[in-house]
Formats: sequence, C-alpha cells, structure tokens
Amino acid sequence: MNPSRRQLSTLLGASLLSLGAAPLAWAQSAASQAPLKLIVPFTPGTGIDLIARTLGPKLSQRLNRPVVVENRVGASGNIGTEAVVRAAPDGATLLVSVNTLVMNRALYPGLSFDAVKDLTAVSQTSWGQLLLVTHPKTGYKTAGELVQGARQSPGRINYASPGVGTPHHLSMELFKNTARVFLTHIPYRGTGPAVTDLLGGQVDAMFLPIHVALPHIRSGRLVALGIGSDKRHALLPDLPTLAEAKAGNVNVDMWYGFFAPKGTPADIVNLYNREINQLLGGEDVQKAFVSQGMDPSGSTPQAFAQLVERDAERWARLIKDQGIKAD
Repeated sequence: MNPSRRQLSTLLGASLLSLGAAPLAWAQSAASQAPLKLIVPFTPGTGIDLIARTLGPKLSQRLNRPVVVENRVGASGNIGTEAVVRAAPDGATLLVSVNTLVMNRALYPGLSFDAVKDLTAVSQTSWGQLLLVTHPKTGYKTAGELVQGARQSPGRINYASPGVGTPHHLSMELFKNTARVFLTHIPYRGTGPAVTDLLGGQVDAMFLPIHVALPHIRSGRLVALGIGSDKRHALLPDLPTLAEAKAGNVNVDMWYGFFAPKGTPADIVNLYNREINQLLGGEDVQKAFVSQGMDPSGSTPQAFAQLVERDAERWARLIKDQGIKAD
C-alpha cells in the first residue's frame, strides 16, 4: 500500500528533526565532555601557539568543556601533526597549524601520513605576513640595496632560518629566485637561536613574522627592508612590499587554522567551525590577533580545504624547482 501524504510528511519531519538533533546529541554525549586537546606542533610563543591560547579559553566557555593546549614539538612540526592524524576522529583532538603543514608534505616524501589527505580542514583563523629584515651593521636601508649588494658579491650576504623547509627558509628561496640573487643559507634549530644571532650581528638577514620582528624594528636593533606580501600591513604602513621595492616578487602570506583527524563526522566539524568563526568576530580576539601582526580571517571547512590544497601544489612546485631538500 502506498503511504499517504500525511505519513510521508510525518516521516520527512522525523528525518529532518533527527538530522538537526545530531549536533545537539553529540554535544550532550560523553565524548563531548572530555577535555578538548588543541595540539600545537611548534614551541610556545609562536604565532600558532598564540592563536591556540587566545581561542582555547573562549572555546572552553562556549562548548562548556575543558580545552587544553598541548605543544607537541619536533621534526619541523611533523610530530604534532602525526599525533592528530593518529588520534580518534571523535572531536576530542584538533590541530592548530600553519602552512608549514603543506611545505613538509613536499619536503618529507617519506612521511607515513599525508597531511592534506589525512586531516579534515575545520576553519581558517587568520593570515600572517613575513618581513625581510637585516642587521643595522650591514648598512642596507632598503630591499633594493640588499639586492644590489647580493649581485655585486654573490654568496657574501648570509641569512638565517629556523630550519630547512620552514616558511622563513622557503620565503628567502622565493626571494632569491625572483630577485635573481644568491645569499648563503645558515639554518638553525628554531626561531629563537636564529633571532639571537641575527640581533648579535652573526648573520645578516632573515624573513620573520611581524610579531617577532616588530619590537626589534621599533628599538632599532633590526632594519625592515620589505614585506613578503602583495599588500602593506597596517602596523608598518610605510614599509613597501618587495614587489613595490623592485626586489623580487614574493607573496608568502601564511594561513593559520584548525584541523581534525580524517573521518571526524561532518556535524562535529561544522560545530567547531561555527564556534571558531563566532569567536573570530569578537573585538577582543581581533585586537589580540592584529597586535601580533595577524589578520583574522574565518572560512567554511570547504573553503579552507581548497586553500590548503592550492597552497600544497604551489609549494611543491617551488621546492621541486629549487631542488630544496630537508636534509
């Protein structure tokens, strides 16, 4: 017997109610009451760590559950990333990361996981920019002067990075490629030691995030030569982009965002996405981000996933073309 219109209406209504109740049911489950771990694959004080520690307490309030920030450092971020890849897809573990994630994918082809395929994009949180800076003793006041000096004496000028394959390193490789110059790379084990030697004049130049470089620029201990973006930044409105300075064509804006283990149910991903985007609209969060040189920028899970995939392809091409190796 064919079902009546009333029966069909009842069945449809029940189905819609069950779909709408899915996030609510999960939010009331035992899994949702366990502490939410935000895994940061880099050291405290980095831009990623600042994002996690700014949003973590606010997520805890909105979700009514404990949120713990855990720094799992090592192997250029691969240790912390793999911890989330291997975590249960139950909404109890999220990764807070940066575009180093996709750089590592190309630099370490022997990894036992694929960060693009084995993680689920939850939401972008912000954009960050890198500055090309130098020690005052070099005498360079503009990016054009640095380029001229590098062309006159190839390899004499050196630069620091926190390690091979970091955004700082790959940004300089892009600068060298597009400005047609050669600078000698001195890789360090982390940002701290690299900045220490840069401030001491042991190395000449470096790409640094705005929040790291700005205090030293204002104190006169570093000189800002240009910004590696297609737009200037409000914190340094008079600093030209490298393209404006006719010093290569470098747009290395860094995205930051949240990821979940592959297989995390869509309703959980969407719940976190909504909460994160709500927080990003808050005036206090925006002020905290901007003060650290980051521009708040939310997204849908789908838009963030597409951004990650595009960036993975872009950096894979650069790494291959430049012959960059992680060892």
